[in-house]
Amino acid sequence: MRLGGRGWLELLPQWRYHLRHLSFASTWSGCKGLMAETLSTPVEAAGELRDPAQQNGDAGGEAKGEGLPGNREPAGPGMERTQGDREQASAAARGPGKRKKRRVAAGERVVPPPKKRRSGVSFGDEHFAETSYYFEDGLRKVRPYYFDFRTYCKGRWVGHSLLHVFNTEFRAQPLAYYKAAVRAGRLHLNEEPVQDLSIVLKDNDFLRNTVHRHEPPVTAEPIRLLAENEDVVVVDKPSSIPVHPCGRFRHNTVIFILGKEHQLKELHPLHRLDRLTSGVLMFAKTAAVSERIHEQVRDRQLEKEYVCRVEGEFPTKEVTCKEPILVVSYKVGVCRVDPRGKSCETVFQRLSYNGHSSVVRCRPLTGRTHQIRVHLQFLGHPILNDPIYNSVAWGPSRGRGGHIPKTDEELLRDLMAEHQAKQSLDVLDLCEGDLSPGLADSTATSSEMGKDSLEELAAAALKREGVVKAASQDLDTMALAPGKAAETDVMNQETDPLCAECQLVRHDPLPQDLVMFLHALRYKGPGFEYFSPMPAWAQDNWQED
Repeated sequence: MRLGGRGWLELLPQWRYHLRHLSFASTWSGCKGLMAETLSTPVEAAGELRDPAQQNGDAGGEAKGEGLPGNREPAGPGMERTQGDREQASAAARGPGKRKKRRVAAGERVVPPPKKRRSGVSFGDEHFAETSYYFEDGLRKVRPYYFDFRTYCKGRWVGHSLLHVFNTEFRAQPLAYYKAAVRAGRLHLNEEPVQDLSIVLKDNDFLRNTVHRHEPPVTAEPIRLLAENEDVVVVDKPSSIPVHPCGRFRHNTVIFILGKEHQLKELHPLHRLDRLTSGVLMFAKTAAVSERIHEQVRDRQLEKEYVCRVEGEFPTKEVTCKEPILVVSYKVGVCRVDPRGKSCETVFQRLSYNGHSSVVRCRPLTGRTHQIRVHLQFLGHPILNDPIYNSVAWGPSRGRGGHIPKTDEELLRDLMAEHQAKQSLDVLDLCEGDLSPGLADSTATSSEMGKDSLEELAAAALKREGVVKAASQDLDTMALAPGKAAETDVMNQETDPLCAECQLVRHDPLPQDLVMFLHALRYKGPGFEYFSPMPAWAQDNWQED
């Protein structure tokens, strides 16, 4: 059926309303639907045409489905819609991308839909205000604070109880701790306090665990700004400070220190520096600048230059190492030379030699993890104080020429035993909960370290495990009411009755123990070049202790 000229004129007010208030896509869809309805029932449509303001009511009328011809219930006898008609109309109103909510059986636990996450990672004032710094004996320290670990239920957890998940994947604390945390109201599932750890997890479950958090100290040496413009921030990073939150570090990181002390926020790291490496570190101020410089990195347009101090007399001629590097453990952060590894290349040039150690300039032409440190170990000149690649755990030759007389598993156990005894597991980005039981006992059969060294390490490790075990056993007899725990949180942030860490006595490292002799000296790219001063340990007049 065709419309006459008058019929088209009567439709114009509605189309003008759509053009003013809707997007192009929804306007065209609405107009097509309106035209189709008008062509099929012209009399009814003409009778229902009203002023646009009356038709749609207030600004929320369209969202409620009020006033639109396709959404109104027809009146009059014989025109009532069946339940099926209503469900079909409701489904049409929801649109093709939305499904009707599934009915929940009586007694079944309801899981709310997941919340939308913001893309990217940024930290604001609410994060920076969680705690504060204090300085003591050359160290930057973080006051203990309460922190919420949040996560959605992972696929492998679905169908398992909370008790099973904590027992298998969150072993940093004993089960006694999690039971005490339930009594104290510290564990939440979908923002409701957990009453029983036997509750079975479902897809989209949201977990929140409030913990008392302790961070390891870092050097008190300040982060110096080398350059800043509208695109980038360039700093001289001290050794021992991680770039961004990881493991046990959050506030003692470059990102948080710059935000709290220099009001530099929402920065994008442009390259990596190991926690123990110092020197030039670049941040982009916007995502666009970050992508541009990362593209230059991918195209090998960036030049990087490092300086280090190594064991022994390094050759005077330029040395190029092209040995492939394999990651032994991503969790522990240990690599070694292996034919199965990724190809890489580093160029070395000796700058000086003092009779015991050499200062060497390093130019990595690729960017593998620990590339400079692994290549120097292979060449037989590991960095003088490298806590990983100059360790006795590698055997008598300490990895020279790729000779490692043990399996990867034995190597990792020996490294972890050594640093556990020294209370320096943070060097490996680990905590005690990451270690398997009986670690100290297992090292004696796998390691080629001297017998005296093994006994000393094992005794220190066992002593420390005894302290942790005693602290965790106290939790079995602890029964805090949630209200009492909350009051304790407010009154005193620095100590917590559930925190085993609060009961441990840790010895602070010496500031010089937090420095590794590897320094990022220069970064150069298209249109920019940034330098950092030569560190004291790289000077010609530097003397070893």
